[in-house]
Amino acid sequence: MSGSNGVAKEVVASKKVSRRKGDLYSAQCPSRGVLDHVTSRWGVLVLILLLDGTHRFSELRHKVEGMSEKMLAQTLQALEADGFVLRKAYAVIPPKVEYSLTAMGREVTERVKMLATWIEQNLPRVAQARAKLGRE
Repeated sequence: MSGSNGVAKEVVASKKVSRRKGDLYSAQCPSRGVLDHVTSRWGVLVLILLLDGTHRFSELRHKVEGMSEKMLAQTLQALEADGFVLRKAYAVIPPKVEYSLTAMGREVTERVKMLATWIEQNLPRVAQARAKLGRE
């Protein structure tokens, strides 16, 4: 993807990635995909769980109510591809796979956690605003 407007670009053939800053307002910028992965409902929950330390797949699946196994796998793969999650597989039977945050993952999760904390603390205010509009 390329652009003269400073949008981050990826040259797939040579595996070189531009060091230019992203532009979330550009439809072609890959930063939108990263934003989607980090701020999706499941992405937020998985990242915050991993902030507490390393977890196995089954532990994550049990801690996030309502999340399917398929969705958890897709979320972890996306976060791993973006460099936020480290996947460590052990050559044992039954298979053992652990997930943890990378340094960059911890950095982004601290920011996401602040938003999630704000939402939890201010939920009564949000509910009140919704009730005023008849949306609760």
